[in-house]
Amino acid sequence: MPYTDDTKASASRAQAETFPLDSILCGESLDLLQKLPAGVADLVLTSPPYFHQRDYGPGIGNEATQEEYIATLLKVFGECLRILKRTGSLVFNIGDKYERQSLLLVPYRFAIAALTQFPVRLVNNITWVKLNPTPRHFQRRLVSSSEPFFHFVVSNKYQYFPGDFLRQPSLPRSRRRGRGIGHRYFQLIEASTLTAEQKAKARSALEAAIAEVQKGVISDFRMKIRGLHSVPFGGREGGRNIRLERDGFTIIRMHGERLKRDVIESPVESLKGCPHRAVFPEALAKEFIRLLTHPGDVVVDPFLGSGTTAVAAKKLGRHYLGIDINPDYCVYARDRVSRATRQTPLLDAGAW
Repeated sequence: MPYTDDTKASASRAQAETFPLDSILCGESLDLLQKLPAGVADLVLTSPPYFHQRDYGPGIGNEATQEEYIATLLKVFGECLRILKRTGSLVFNIGDKYERQSLLLVPYRFAIAALTQFPVRLVNNITWVKLNPTPRHFQRRLVSSSEPFFHFVVSNKYQYFPGDFLRQPSLPRSRRRGRGIGHRYFQLIEASTLTAEQKAKARSALEAAIAEVQKGVISDFRMKIRGLHSVPFGGREGGRNIRLERDGFTIIRMHGERLKRDVIESPVESLKGCPHRAVFPEALAKEFIRLLTHPGDVVVDPFLGSGTTAVAAKKLGRHYLGIDINPDYCVYARDRVSRATRQTPLLDAGAW
């Protein structure tokens, strides 16, 4: 069913009453998605079976060619867009495949096809860096240790909460307290071609910036020194470029949280007794649910697998709906979700 701008942003009251919130449905994803009302999901977060990678039983991933695989996946993608609210987001994680010693670039072929066939925007291509990739030894290529997450939206009104965005690696303890911060700049100042007067001013300005970090006035800073660093972007009369030329240096102050990057670093997970061979890490699911939904919103995963998306949604106070074709996975996921409990805001914040 094609997605059009006439699709309603939310379901009617009658439709909402039939929407199976907080449940796991067993069956073919495309068939079950077609039975759901339009505009009910705030976030579709999923990781479909990869093309010819593992034996998940019947269903997607077993197509004869990558073209057939992508075509089938796009049909599911279209239904996901149909059930998505105008303020919602759709996040797809797809792994790649080697054939004849060459990567097929399946995830990127899918993303390009989705952008071509549907009225969507690709907001981010977020890279998951696996901290514990499978230790395979290849003679002529590197170990694969990353996968893409494609974040699609249908309008510029999508929900977005950057204060809860993707985790950054923890700073060293000494850096967090401000000890040692900026010391390398003192060495660079002395090694520069600045005049003695300019070096004195640079040291004084650097000491002031360090003090601001230690007092919590700013979160961080960068120093540019003429002849050693590239010219800052956006320079204009009275701006950074002018100061760099006039004084020999400029300091860029940063306020608030550190800039967030389109990278998630997280280990691959395994669950004791889980029949699913590729468990979606709970930490990743939580990242996107925090970023793109409010408590009480609806999160849908049409390829639920071991149940991670539903577990993460329940713990964070969101409604969930999961679909999977494998009966064993459905049984396991239902049991796993039933044992999950909602985290209090204090515990939730403490985990991050």
